[in-house]
Amino acid sequence: MAEHDEIKSQHFLKEIEQAIQVANREILNQRLPAITRKNIMPLAISVARLRGQYLAEAFKVAENDGGEPPSEEEIETLKKNREMYEEARKAFESLIHVIERGYVELGD
Repeated sequence: MAEHDEIKSQHFLKEIEQAIQVANREILNQRLPAITRKNIMPLAISVARLRGQYLAEAFKVAENDGGEPPSEEEIETLKKNREMYEEARKAFESLIHVIERGYVELGD
């Protein structure tokens, strides 16, 4: 009996996975262009720029501290730069995920 339940569960999960793939393909292909090297690079470069901006701000805070804790304004600026970088990085990681899953069309 347990073996039958396991087979039934695996079959159910396979059907759900297929339905999720279909839904993702349909929705993402309506919203995104075919993914190419040309259109993915601006996003990758944007992430790199935001990473650079965040790290440059961290160095600036460190250079200006003079042995004192950073000001609230410096911390807020650093935090904003980190958040922008992290959001862009997460978006890029999400794009890589949908490419790996085959949810989006790939162009030349």
